[in-house]
Amino acid sequence: MPITLDEIVEETRQLPADIVVELVDRIVLARHGGIEPGIESAWKTEIQRRIEEIKSGKVRGIPLKESLARARKILKR
Repeated sequence: MPITLDEIVEETRQLPADIVVELVDRIVLARHGGIEPGIESAWKTEIQRRIEEIKSGKVRGIPLKESLARARKILKR
């Protein structure tokens, strides 16, 4: 019998975070191919800029629970 999506998600709860990240990366790569080098480089630059803004206090991060609540609210519209 095939494994269900719920079972897969439950299995990932048992794994270390770095393994889950690698799993997700592999799934995305297998389904959608690689990221163009220029785009990957631009995202790395953008990510670093945003991290520096948070570290310096220029911007305040949004807690995960709040971010998810906002996303759910938008999706229910």
